[in-house]
Amino acid sequence: MRDDSHDSARGKPSAESAGDVPDQALAESLGTLARQLQSEDDTETMLDELVRSAVALIPGTDEGSISVVLARREVSSYHGTSALPNQVDAVQSELGEGPCLDAAFEQQTVRVDDMAAEQRWPRFSRRALELGARGMLAFQLYVEGDNLGALNLYSRRARAFDDESEQIGLLFATHAAVAFANAQKADQLGRAIASRDLIGQAKGILMERFQIEAAVAFRVLSRVSQQRNVKLREVAEELVRTGHLMES
Repeated sequence: MRDDSHDSARGKPSAESAGDVPDQALAESLGTLARQLQSEDDTETMLDELVRSAVALIPGTDEGSISVVLARREVSSYHGTSALPNQVDAVQSELGEGPCLDAAFEQQTVRVDDMAAEQRWPRFSRRALELGARGMLAFQLYVEGDNLGALNLYSRRARAFDDESEQIGLLFATHAAVAFANAQKADQLGRAIASRDLIGQAKGILMERFQIEAAVAFRVLSRVSQQRNVKLREVAEELVRTGHLMES
């Protein structure tokens, strides 16, 4: 006799066995986040939202931040959900060891299950544990020479992060890397526009003072920049601020 109920069960796998519902929910959450980040004009607000979403979406996470490492030495936290990330990064800078100063440059993902048992960075792990970070999960966002950007997540419990945390985190980090890169480009564009405006003001001062054309004023600024071996923007800033060109 044929067992129809058995065939039905086989033909329609449950969410628990296939993971379709959780995967669909995660995809929808990431899609919603991506649209929100794309529509956000303010980069600071966007990155704050990115980190908050990581804490909400990645299992085991209590706190998070974006860490930036300069010259493989100086570690700074941005957009932290509490004081903990900034404190932990300060320890990495002070001791010269830790996930962002070592493995994160070479590995896409770094996981610390229990700071109390961590042997890779003994001094760092002891201090991080004292601060309240029991577990840590870091995702590389970018590497440019000796500079690094990473999404760092923290747990106040041991072994809170698992393989699922890593898998979801990697998906999330892909969105985060794109958003962070776009934010950097936007900031660079903003700085470029600010420099252009500042140089324009300096040119205007010289044009009015000496009754010269814009091209000539720009050459004056460029020549001072070369003679003093400083950036053109610094020459312009000094002139706008003091009314005088840099002295020898």
